[in-house]
Amino acid sequence: MKLEQENNDWDLVIKGHTSLFDLNFSDLWRYRDLLVMFVKRDFVSFYKQTILGPLWFFIQPIFTTIVFSFIFGNLAGISTDGLPKYLFYLTGITSWAYFSDCLTKTSTVFRDNASIFGKVYFPRLIMPLSIVVSNLVRFGVQLLLMVCMMIYFYLFPEDGASFKITNGIFLFPLLVILMALLGLGMGLIITAMTTKYRDLTFLVTFGVQLLMYATTVTYPLSYAKEKGYDYIVELNPMTGIIEAFRYAFLGKGEFTIYSLGYSVVVTLVILFLGIIIFNKTEKNFVDTI
Repeated sequence: MKLEQENNDWDLVIKGHTSLFDLNFSDLWRYRDLLVMFVKRDFVSFYKQTILGPLWFFIQPIFTTIVFSFIFGNLAGISTDGLPKYLFYLTGITSWAYFSDCLTKTSTVFRDNASIFGKVYFPRLIMPLSIVVSNLVRFGVQLLLMVCMMIYFYLFPEDGASFKITNGIFLFPLLVILMALLGLGMGLIITAMTTKYRDLTFLVTFGVQLLMYATTVTYPLSYAKEKGYDYIVELNPMTGIIEAFRYAFLGKGEFTIYSLGYSVVVTLVILFLGIIIFNKTEKNFVDTI
């Protein structure tokens, strides 16, 4: 006997076997309300679990900038390409903090949300996307701090140091997107690997700190060229992004269209690999987590 279904207009179809490239991006739009809910959850939970609340968004970059200025600027005597020291380090810290937050928080998304993933269906990519979006709030606050410091040094210039905003400022939206997608792509790869190799969880924070020193956060690219290590530093896709960021806001930096193009290509490749690996792992990660 053969049974036929007359009405095949289902709202949701759950399939047992799907292709590796069956990414279902349309589901992300259908579940956009869930994305907004996760972003609100991350934002509210942060304020409820801290005493100083949003002040931490200011405290961390301020103290980090002071420490970097003292160690790298005063003790080590590393050049800042004629820029005010505090402004030079704050621009690097602001851009790096957003990228590293996206990477580290995304890298534990499977482990942190295993209880949710195992109970109800929704596009798993919604969770790491919510992390990237919610981190924009912190980035926006730190960017405001950077603008305030720019105004201060414009009104009270430092001897022998100056800066200017260039037309590269129009690249700012692109730079933010690149930082977000690069952190997202690397985080997706790591979180997929941690379902089998738990040790990677302990190496992420340490590895991100080491990666920062392979980027032009604490020194200009011109200094790396003087020491002969520029070819290593430029392999890091964040180097081109940070140099473009400094050029846009401060008018100094080894910014070229080729370095930015390299960062764009590497970011897209890592993001593509991250989504593919994440898509493959999320189908059966509950059995191994």
